[in-house]
Amino acid sequence: MTDQQSDREARPPLQAMLAVRDEVGKVVVGQEGVVSGAIAALLVNGHVLLEGVPGVAKTLLAKTLAAAFDIKFTRLQFTPDLMPSDVIGQQLVAQNPGGNLAFQFREGPVFTNLLLADEINRTPPKTQAALLEAMEERQVSFDGRTYELPSPFLVIATQNPIEYEGTYPLPEAQIDRFLFKLQVPYPSAAQELTMVLRHDAGLNPHDVRGAGVRTVATAADLAAGRAEIGDIRVEPAVQEYIVSLCRATRESPSLQLGVSPRGTSWLLHASKAWAWLSGRQFVTPDEVKAVAKPCLRHRVIVRPELELEGTTADAVLEGILATVPTPR
Repeated sequence: MTDQQSDREARPPLQAMLAVRDEVGKVVVGQEGVVSGAIAALLVNGHVLLEGVPGVAKTLLAKTLAAAFDIKFTRLQFTPDLMPSDVIGQQLVAQNPGGNLAFQFREGPVFTNLLLADEINRTPPKTQAALLEAMEERQVSFDGRTYELPSPFLVIATQNPIEYEGTYPLPEAQIDRFLFKLQVPYPSAAQELTMVLRHDAGLNPHDVRGAGVRTVATAADLAAGRAEIGDIRVEPAVQEYIVSLCRATRESPSLQLGVSPRGTSWLLHASKAWAWLSGRQFVTPDEVKAVAKPCLRHRVIVRPELELEGTTADAVLEGILATVPTPR
């Protein structure tokens, strides 16, 4: 056993997750909130959708995050000609030990621990839907049989904004399976300068190991973190606050579709994960507010006439957060 392995085994799960965040920061500049959100999602068995224009390090962030964990990682580039069988697998004719020909199921890229679905909105809805069962039930059904996926199984998907050519908006049923929709913005001028200096010093974004990113957490760390998050206290007043926020989206005149009950449950879990990452043993309204927009923005639909006027889901959610009474 190496000293590094021994240190990982002795490290509490919270320290392991904070170490992951530090490792990602060696390569990805200025996206601390996005990285913390992705870690929080992994801790509650939730999937993450990263949205941003090309070139803001969405793919690099996912690859670096995977490199910091000792789990199986697979990257799948979604393209217009990708078929469902290219995602979940297919039946092949093979010779069995008795010498007879028989159909055998060959597992697809989805049989992994962390799947990077790169540019998921570049592929048609039929192929996007191939992930639905896997994301919700952690299994794949094919030809009347069910195949369990490895544990943990998590999807980090990237997409470009839908107003760009060559994209297919994700179906509502699938986008609701993501815990967070994290928007990856442009870096600030200072952050972009730091990035340029690193590249000028020889940083190769295609070689995260060469950039010094180490494996600092394991699947056991994730499991231990999830167990501790399960013990985080949520007082009745905060539970009622979470419900009130989600119900307010269904009553908002600005929204055509409000948050589903699934979204209410995810907001609870996300708030507990955020409290745990902050070193708290209980959830406060501040944690709920911190994760409300990334947890809910993709679960609501702004009325078309307001969307044409420039109203966004985030703007409506900000209004709801400002009007729903905060418990003391």
